[in-house]
Amino acid sequence: MRSIKTVNEVSRLTGVSVRALQYYDKIGLLRPAKYSDAGYRLYDDEALEKLQQIMLFRELEFPLKDISVILSSPDFDRTKALEQQIELLTLKKEHLENLILLAQGIKLRGVRYLDFKPFDTSKLDEYAAQAKESWGGTPAYREYEEKSKGRTKAENNVLEAGMMGIFADFGKMRDSDPASNDVQAKVAELQAFISKNFYNCTNEILSALGKMYAGGGDFTSNIDSAGGDGTAEFVKRAIDCYCK
Repeated sequence: MRSIKTVNEVSRLTGVSVRALQYYDKIGLLRPAKYSDAGYRLYDDEALEKLQQIMLFRELEFPLKDISVILSSPDFDRTKALEQQIELLTLKKEHLENLILLAQGIKLRGVRYLDFKPFDTSKLDEYAAQAKESWGGTPAYREYEEKSKGRTKAENNVLEAGMMGIFADFGKMRDSDPASNDVQAKVAELQAFISKNFYNCTNEILSALGKMYAGGGDFTSNIDSAGGDGTAEFVKRAIDCYCK
């Protein structure tokens, strides 16, 4: 039987504030396993495991938006992430030990004992940069950066409108069979739009996107705003049929 914890229990257990957990839910980074009848967030072991992964990447100083992309990517490798965490903590431990030795030296020799080398964080910074580069080094991510480089805000707005237009079309079909020819053609159009404007959207990536679309937070609310309530979930089911 899975253990279920309330948002307050999770906060006490992990040290992550309730406000942060609510924000993670809002942006679709960490959804609760379910909600109580009164609307309270409830977390199971799987959600806690994902929270641990999020905290790991926060230790690696990744922005939340990058963590969201990484964890939803089919390329995510938990073993690799853990190895990086161990290396980073080892470097932090060495850094703290050097600072302790410096403080002890000042105590023994007086305030005129000057040594600024223990304050050097270049090894930590270099490692964090390498870790970020390794996760951002997937072909899809590199292609996304290349295609988005130099785009103006107006151009990005046009692309966003185009994407929302596709979701609006899905909304008009959301009472249809997701496996029907018309709906499947719309999935193919979505995949082609992403591949043309962002990165090569393989079926594997498209399937992961479908889960993200229906996973709650801003993704779901924006899609449902474009196509009506239930559109995001309908898109996910249509993508599942397409990828199978």
